[in-house]
Amino acid sequence: MLVVAVGCGEKNPVKEISAAQSGVEVRDTLVDSADLPTLHWNQWRGGSIDGVVEDREVATNWGESQNVRWKLDVPGRGHGSPIVVGDVVYLATAINDKQQQLVLAYDRKTGDQRWRREVHAGQFPSQRSIHNKSTNANGTIACDGQRLYIGFLNNDKVMVSALGLDGEIVWQKEAGLFVSKFGYAVSPILYKSLVIVAADNMGGGYITAMDGQTGEIAWRVARGNISSYSSPTVANVGGRDQLLISGCDAVTSYDPATGKQLWRTECISEATCGTIVSTDNLLFASGGYPDKETVCLSAAGEILWSNRTKIYEPSMVLLGDELIGVSDDGVANCWSVTDGKQVWRKRLGGNFSASPIVCNDTVYVSDLSGNTHVFKSVDGEFQSIATNQVGTDCYASPAVADTEIYLRVGVGSGDDRTENLVCIKTASPAI
Repeated sequence: MLVVAVGCGEKNPVKEISAAQSGVEVRDTLVDSADLPTLHWNQWRGGSIDGVVEDREVATNWGESQNVRWKLDVPGRGHGSPIVVGDVVYLATAINDKQQQLVLAYDRKTGDQRWRREVHAGQFPSQRSIHNKSTNANGTIACDGQRLYIGFLNNDKVMVSALGLDGEIVWQKEAGLFVSKFGYAVSPILYKSLVIVAADNMGGGYITAMDGQTGEIAWRVARGNISSYSSPTVANVGGRDQLLISGCDAVTSYDPATGKQLWRTECISEATCGTIVSTDNLLFASGGYPDKETVCLSAAGEILWSNRTKIYEPSMVLLGDELIGVSDDGVANCWSVTDGKQVWRKRLGGNFSASPIVCNDTVYVSDLSGNTHVFKSVDGEFQSIATNQVGTDCYASPAVADTEIYLRVGVGSGDDRTENLVCIKTASPAI
């Protein structure tokens, strides 16, 4: 047992569990894949956790009524992105005055609500331990085609729940304790038969892998006592699967099947928010607080290039042999992935929390005024395609399924603010 000290704060023992101790078998898939719904956009940043969409016909122009297939009111507040599985859109949200954390399901074609499931009631963290930009439902749901997985901060713990596609709770397990500085921001990710959640916090951080069918802990590793906010990713880099996460003054790689640390490279800063993106042999990360750095590392963790640019809340995205990062204060940066040379830099204006996606070599990214900026990188130059507004703010990243884009936006401000889920359509819907 590793006891982590937090100075004048709480101390939480992180009980590390090895794969050998747990005996949980890691299977090639989470569930039998026969007769399962299509996993269009089934977790944070899509199935490959990188925001890149296969080429397809999606809209580049829309407005409050233009190219909107449907728009619906979402109860409560959350920053988690929608996911799309089969003909259903799923979303996590929190209703603060009732202290409810919910999972919602909507018909993809009509926007009608199919079901609503209360996952937790009461035991929210204190308001002073949640950042004023944050919510009690920041994470994006993950789905393997049979179950939905979501992690909420509740009762000073990260609680992970599995729900059936009908909304019934299958299991609910504690991933570990959590001492909140600004709230819990991480989304669960899927790897083979495991559901993996990270929880860097000042009381004792950790990454935990759970069996998707039972919730049994397959392994848990401690990560120190620093509050950081990045969701991990799993990517095949350098010919092997690597579980990658930034934060705690480093980029760290683990074996996703066992939790064994493969390497750790000191860089960036103590706190980061973005999820790492990668090629077959390179990986890229940025942040953070209090330091700032964008870095490219080899598959073995060697720093190949870096600069002093900070891409903090939004994750970055790869566009061919270029790396795109949009900073919180509205500057889009484009670098060559090979040497880090800046290809172009363009002020978009506004402020950003949402992460960009790429489809048809086109970047889509929403700002905190509800504008979605659509642009390309052409022959070394920034090329604006459109700026489209729906709602008055947007914290959540978009999801894509077939020819539809799904946006979670805010409407109004202050106590009058509500949320909408919006389906942006093309002329010929693909359902």
